[in-house]
Amino acid sequence: MKFHKTPLQDAYVIEMEPRADERGFFARAFCEQEFAEAGLVSRYAQVNNSFNPRKGTLRGMHYQLPPAAEVKLVRCLRGALYDVIVDMRPDSASYGKHFGIELNDENRKMLYVPRGFAHGFVTLRDDTEAFYMVSDAYMPGGERGLRYDDPHLGIDWPIQPELVSEKDRSWPLFDAGFHAVEQLRGVR
Repeated sequence: MKFHKTPLQDAYVIEMEPRADERGFFARAFCEQEFAEAGLVSRYAQVNNSFNPRKGTLRGMHYQLPPAAEVKLVRCLRGALYDVIVDMRPDSASYGKHFGIELNDENRKMLYVPRGFAHGFVTLRDDTEAFYMVSDAYMPGGERGLRYDDPHLGIDWPIQPELVSEKDRSWPLFDAGFHAVEQLRGVR
């Protein structure tokens, strides 16, 4: 696997290295040893699958507070999505900045989302399916979210989200107190 740093501290784009022959290809999508050698989380508590029948479906921008702050490893298995992360850690060099990348069933790239980052995506095609590994179990009381259209974040989505859950439309605009950024200080 190839690990590429993003402009955000501790976040990576990961590429598989396919070995191809007349049958097709074989590639490792995850290797505990390689992740550990790269200094990344190498144990996961959950594996989640998201199917989205409609282009323009938005999921996010979600994160969890300690002690359940989670790492995510996200891959698009079918279709295409634009994946966005926001560094919520006030002591990070990239605090408040965001990064977005297209993940699709052709480029097979993955996004490594560190603890203390909000995460969300919009589907770019109908019938898009995402698969993500999560380091910690979901803790309802520790969930927070950012508005995908918050002017404070300035996320330039490649298409206008059309299908957004009531919960994701209802997150407040950025507020350091509500979003509990101080609880994310020192999170890695």
